Amino acid sequence: MQNEKTGPVHLHRIDAGQNMRRFYMLAIQPTLFGGACVIRNWGRIGSSGQTMMETFDSQEDANTVLRRLEGTKRKRGYRDTRRGE
Repeated sequence: MQNEKTGPVHLHRIDAGQNMRRFYMLAIQPTLFGGACVIRNWGRIGSSGQTMMETFDSQEDANTVLRRLEGTKRKRGYRDTRRGE
């Protein structure tokens, strides 16, 4: 089903001057009906945050949306999470 492996994306944005410590996670999971689901989880670091799931008919559509969302967050200042944070 899947040509391109898309692992979960873990991003964070920390700005002490604005008291901002946020995280954003994106992942793709297959659905029972042959499609794919983009799962987003975001919020303040240390909380469980909010979760949203969006389903697509194909893996390619889900990959496109995931990459677009990732690019948007990176433009807003989110960076890769290092292990141990």
